[in-house]
Amino acid sequence: MSTHDTDKRDGKPAEQADFLNLVEGKADIATTPTTNNEKSVQEKPSQITVIADSHDPKTDEERIKAAETLGNRDNLEAIAFECLAHGLSDRRVTSLLHVLGWPEQFSCFAIGGTAAATFDRSAAIIRRKAHDLGSEHCLVGRSNGLTVGIVVVQSAATPEVTCTAAMPAFDPAKPVCLGPTRRNVDGATRTLSATLSAFHVMPAIHPLPRPARAADMLPERALVGDTDAIDELYQNVYQSLKSENENDPTLQTVATFLTSGGSLDTTGKELNVHPNTVRYRIKRAADATGWDANDPRDAYVLHTAIIIGTIRDAQNGQAQR
Repeated sequence: MSTHDTDKRDGKPAEQADFLNLVEGKADIATTPTTNNEKSVQEKPSQITVIADSHDPKTDEERIKAAETLGNRDNLEAIAFECLAHGLSDRRVTSLLHVLGWPEQFSCFAIGGTAAATFDRSAAIIRRKAHDLGSEHCLVGRSNGLTVGIVVVQSAATPEVTCTAAMPAFDPAKPVCLGPTRRNVDGATRTLSATLSAFHVMPAIHPLPRPARAADMLPERALVGDTDAIDELYQNVYQSLKSENENDPTLQTVATFLTSGGSLDTTGKELNVHPNTVRYRIKRAADATGWDANDPRDAYVLHTAIIIGTIRDAQNGQAQR
């Protein structure tokens, strides 16, 4: 069977199943296919189980001892990044990050692009820039030919500032993407996934800014199945339009305005209100969501959010019956 054949466990590809076995301590690392990030991890396979079963290290001394037991820091960071890239955010990954000194709770974002030179050199630049700005935690890895850093928000290491500072790490002729800010281990998987999916949809964005923001590509990312984008459109856009008040006309007004081609008069006639009332409601919607229905790009975001929200609400209604 080739490495691309499907393993019977959960229908996962064999390579991914082998990787999960490695993290759980069930695979022999010496015989498990490795990426360049993991190539030096070739010994003590059974000790990976310490990650899955260990409690949170309480002191720096315990973290140092754990790191010495499991291997050098580069190996641990490579494994942690692969876990996040595979969407893993359970206690195994939490323990890995604890061993690396990451706190229990944190806010983080991702920066990704094509390395300007070698991966090692680009990774060093990202880590140094993040550290210089005050972030104590930065995880860098490779996925789909891209170099991606996950940086904890600390001190001056905010997303925009850090991304600007880290630009020399990336090929100046290729796109760079800044992922959304998310919370904790699950958030790290989501900002990494959002950043990677943004590169898939970049051909549809014209003009493409540099750096591009994954948060500005919500409709396109939703179209390719990015759950973070779908949730963002539903929770932060659609729900803001819908309001908890059933008599709030904002959602209906925006939906009608969009389907009428952005005409105040047509919308007013459809809803039997004055055009100025429509104008006021559209402005109120922009204040609530951050997206203005008068702008063509923003209108596309709102329209996509309304479609997603309408479908999800209908599905939720059927599930409750």
